[in-house]
Amino acid sequence: MECPYCKNIETKVTDSRDTGTYTIRRRRECLKCNKRFTTYEYIEMRPVYIIKKDGRREKFERNKIKKGIMKAIEKRPVSHDKIEEILDSIEEKIRRTGKEELESSVIGEYVMEILKDIDQVAYIRFASVYRSFTDVSSFEKEVKSLIKQDTGEI
Repeated sequence: MECPYCKNIETKVTDSRDTGTYTIRRRRECLKCNKRFTTYEYIEMRPVYIIKKDGRREKFERNKIKKGIMKAIEKRPVSHDKIEEILDSIEEKIRRTGKEELESSVIGEYVMEILKDIDQVAYIRFASVYRSFTDVSSFEKEVKSLIKQDTGEI
């Protein structure tokens, strides 16, 4: 690894830490100028393509899921760290399928599954857009389903 200060190629790793599911943070020290710097290593993954409802294929983008989740949790007591955990969990589920193509509906279900346990209002918000609720009865049906789940009714 080349030192960003003196361009020497001899450095040593002083500390390594996992910073995410597919990332390692390394603290390095130059053996010539003794300055320290940080590098990040990412596991290179094959791209996953998402098959949209209309049949189009798009490359998986974590930020698109984040935008949807951010809209759903707006003004809700969910921390930034929790959002990152949610995103990590969803991305890990996607990667563990081992598939190079995945339908968008599968990802939507992953998001709703997690939101249902974290914040039910955010879940309803996300579900209303994802499932295209068209009237109040759709909301009512989903809310009743949540209430039944909470009380243990069948």
